[in-house]
Amino acid sequence: MSIALTEQTLGSLACLIPGATRVFRQYKLDFCCGGNTPLRDAALQRNLDAQAIAEQLAALDSDTPSEPDWRNEPAAALIEFLLERYHERHREQFPELIRLASRVEQVHGNKADCPLGLAEHLWAMQQELESHMLKEEQILFPMLQRNIQLPQTQGPIAVMRFEHDQHSAALARLAELTQDITPPANACNTWRALYRGLEELRDDLMHHIHLENNILFANASAH
Repeated sequence: MSIALTEQTLGSLACLIPGATRVFRQYKLDFCCGGNTPLRDAALQRNLDAQAIAEQLAALDSDTPSEPDWRNEPAAALIEFLLERYHERHREQFPELIRLASRVEQVHGNKADCPLGLAEHLWAMQQELESHMLKEEQILFPMLQRNIQLPQTQGPIAVMRFEHDQHSAALARLAELTQDITPPANACNTWRALYRGLEELRDDLMHHIHLENNILFANASAH
């Protein structure tokens, strides 16, 4: 089984195996925007043991999925989930994270490991993501809910995929600013709370992009 897993794409494995995304984050494998890459190739690019990762995936308990298998659900149901679980959540996350980042930079700006520029970067991420989500809510999602198919949806989907790549690049920059979201040993409670929130944001945004790229958009493009 583990040999076959190495031939499957990261996106399909993320859909197939509950908990796979956690493993991919552990090894820094991009399952959202890089979802079309086979596990074997993705591991090779990072000098990782694909077989060992496949065995770790095979050992996961796949009998208790944490959410429905969205590949088999109507697009309207997945869209409703995306709006409630991710769009609303992102709008709640950013203001508090920007506030905390500003506070950390203000108080600890003289320290070598202070994430200077983080608050500004989070603000830019918030603006880009808000614009992106509004396009989905006002243009693409209504089209998919009305079951409008290719070629009308091809352009909007291509734009959303391109912007997902930009969000992924923003997450990479976020990791650079924060030592991969790792607080220093002497970090205060505000600093630690900020990084816990950033970790949650990264997890949420990656899973959000995965569900859209690898399921919602893939299904729409297959029709």
